[in-house]
Amino acid sequence: MAHPVVHWEIGTDDAAAAREFYAKAFGWTMTDAGPEYTMVPAAENGLGGGIMQTRAGMPSYVTIYTQVDDLDAKLAEISELGGHTIVTPTEINPTASFAMFADPSGNVLGLLRATGPIAG
Repeated sequence: MAHPVVHWEIGTDDAAAAREFYAKAFGWTMTDAGPEYTMVPAAENGLGGGIMQTRAGMPSYVTIYTQVDDLDAKLAEISELGGHTIVTPTEINPTASFAMFADPSGNVLGLLRATGPIAG
């Protein structure tokens, strides 16, 4: 796969409750990565992700992130294909940045450019 799915994210208005739910439901371990983000390490044969505390007015969501080398170039290509940018390229830390887009059907997905750990 040229651009693998490398991360998933659950955004919710009650991250504490979501952490408790997923820890009990699936036995997930979690690590705080900042005041509004919790990392969920990959389990055996799985893919790591995160739980994000949404801001006021943001809906809850679940999304996946695809690895790319150039966020701006990929967003331009996505635009040419009928998608549109939701979140412009945003630095997570010095080694990782993300962006989000909607496909022509309105599904929101993320792009991740990382040369190191995404937890910052």
